[in-house]
Amino acid sequence: MAIEQLTDGSPDDAAAPLRILLLEDSDLDAELLAAVLDDAGYPYRLDRVMTREAFAAAAGERRHDLILADYVLPTFDGLSALAHARAHCPDIPFVFVSGTLGEDVAVEALKNGATDYVTKQRLDRLPRVIVRARAEARAHAERRLMEQALRQLNDTLEARVAERTRELFEANAALQRQIVERERVEEALRQAQRLEAVGQLTSGVAHDFNNLLTVIAGNIEFLERAVSDERSRRRLDTMRGAAERGARLTAQLLAFSRRQRLEPVPVQLNRTVASMRDLLQSSIGGAVRIEMTLQPDLWPALVDATQIELIILNLAINARDAMAVGGCLTIETANVRLSDRPTRAEEPPPGDYAMVAVSDTGTGILPDVLARVFEPFFTTKEVGKGSGLGLAQVYGFAKQSGGGIRIDTEVGEGTTVRVYLPRVAAELPAREPRRSEADCLAVRQPGDRPVLLVVDDDGAVREITVTKLAEADYEVREVGSGLAAIHILEHDPCFDLVIVDFAMPGMNGVEVAAEIGRRWPSIPVMFVTGYADQSALTREGIGEDRIVQKPFLDGELERKVALSLATGPATGLRLVSSR
Repeated sequence: MAIEQLTDGSPDDAAAPLRILLLEDSDLDAELLAAVLDDAGYPYRLDRVMTREAFAAAAGERRHDLILADYVLPTFDGLSALAHARAHCPDIPFVFVSGTLGEDVAVEALKNGATDYVTKQRLDRLPRVIVRARAEARAHAERRLMEQALRQLNDTLEARVAERTRELFEANAALQRQIVERERVEEALRQAQRLEAVGQLTSGVAHDFNNLLTVIAGNIEFLERAVSDERSRRRLDTMRGAAERGARLTAQLLAFSRRQRLEPVPVQLNRTVASMRDLLQSSIGGAVRIEMTLQPDLWPALVDATQIELIILNLAINARDAMAVGGCLTIETANVRLSDRPTRAEEPPPGDYAMVAVSDTGTGILPDVLARVFEPFFTTKEVGKGSGLGLAQVYGFAKQSGGGIRIDTEVGEGTTVRVYLPRVAAELPAREPRRSEADCLAVRQPGDRPVLLVVDDDGAVREITVTKLAEADYEVREVGSGLAAIHILEHDPCFDLVIVDFAMPGMNGVEVAAEIGRRWPSIPVMFVTGYADQSALTREGIGEDRIVQKPFLDGELERKVALSLATGPATGLRLVSSR
């Protein structure tokens, strides 16, 4: 048999001689086996042992490619040699070569792990048996390597499954975050589009409504000059009152749609908030505790000074309505630097802001209500308790000022409304010192013209009032709201008379008079009203000598102003503001 046949075509087998461990006590049989291998042309190296000890030592070295063993030995039998080989070198093929190996014994040997057997009468089979034995050994080694790899794979399977599970979890979490972010952006876009659409609608309605009111109010004024019938005049007065209420409504609509006229100036919010404490306490009642947390070195804000006072008062009244009897109202200011993009339409863009926050300990706002609180005419209050324009006006003011709003609320715990107003980099000018009533008496000279303050939210009516009083030789100053009047009086109380409109948004005339009577009791107050029914004023203890009905007829305004200046502050006035 050629060497290629013996090696089964393996180049590695051809390159190195076959290392054979021969367990044979017969010299003749050993020479016979060597001759068979020589005749086959198979390169080999034969290591012969004859005793148990020698075999054990050689097998323990595990450096042979094949074991050939006689079955019958003088000191021990072939099965004992086979058992030792399988225990110490199980990967080496083991072939019995014996002349006394019967069929039953051969079967027993194969059961115990022998690779094959060859009888000495058929030694011509030996080369083929060697090839087959080595092929089986290689297959066994490959199977062992595969089993080892499989065991390692199984050992790491749990860790790899855990790693893959973690990767899938992270990928899923990232996907969920992307979905949530996309939904947030889409919801913010939908809200912005909804509010913008409502703002455009209300702006158009308010504009057209103002044009109609201008025509109506102008014609009423012309008719008032020509009509003398008392019944017709009362109807004209009722029409004027309706026109005035319509004007106030359009002003609130314009505030939401960000079309109102603002006069932004640098304002120190700490001063504004601190100066409003008494006004806020009287407006929301003594049962509510007011706390203020004002940040030192607060940035000045670019804002309409009168409007921000109205906004704070509006939020304070909303907070009072959200609380049961009592509760705590907290007003806070802070410097805020925002870097994150807004998540809702009403929130401010990134930038530096002076922030004023109004917090309550009330009922909180439900999520479905929170989504609609800035929509005009949306309210959860009872019919007649609210117009639904309060927060809409705050929203419009904040956005038109260049800032925004954020609402944090928890049902049953309370609500915080934060208004962000743009920071002014320049320092505010030094505040002028306030003048007291004593200062007014000190600077007043005999013969000086009386100084009057006219308070009316209607610019056209205010212009008529100021013109009539100036023609009567009075020095007149004018403001458009109760808060603005209080603000002026805080800095300069040198007025001889305050003429205030009864019906105004924010603080009505009675509330303004109550605040003046409490803080500047020496200043008399007189009322003008467009209402034909004066019961609301008379219920407050105000006499007719302190009330002038719109329109001003037959010099009534001038006569009652002179009478009020002559008699001084009225006595017996209850002046309890009715919320």
